[in-house]
Amino acid sequence: MTPARLRRAFGTFPSGVVAVAASVDGQLTGLAASSFTSVSLDPPLVSFSVANTSRTWPVLRRAGHLGITVLADHHDAVCRQLAGPAEHRFDGVRASVTPAGAVTLDDGLARFDCSIEREVEAGDHTIVLLRLHAVADADGPSPLVFHRSGFGRLLTP
Repeated sequence: MTPARLRRAFGTFPSGVVAVAASVDGQLTGLAASSFTSVSLDPPLVSFSVANTSRTWPVLRRAGHLGITVLADHHDAVCRQLAGPAEHRFDGVRASVTPAGAVTLDDGLARFDCSIEREVEAGDHTIVLLRLHAVADADGPSPLVFHRSGFGRLLTP
């Protein structure tokens, strides 16, 4: 069982994609994650996983609050941008910053204001458990879907 084979097998499971972002020391910073999931309604909790090799997570985790944006099907370029050079991740992206520092994309399908509840080391990733403080959602396009290492969209009848 090699990492490449596991990646291919894991890639058969389609998932949504979120932006995780905050203002840290006056700079917008963020990353994209396809491992986002709801955890609990009471208390309201969500989670995502981040690679232990991430250079962005050590900066983001210093933020008081994190913004989570569920990306829409037109966000594929934004998602790639969030994986690019840190200094250009938010170029041309319409985003809002809460007083607590959470950053969300203005045209996301859902936006969450969160704080870190707990981090759990899990192999080569860390599972980040987040407590929700606020939520907003919008009727809009379909979500961005990550499948077999590429982006797609849901087909609706």
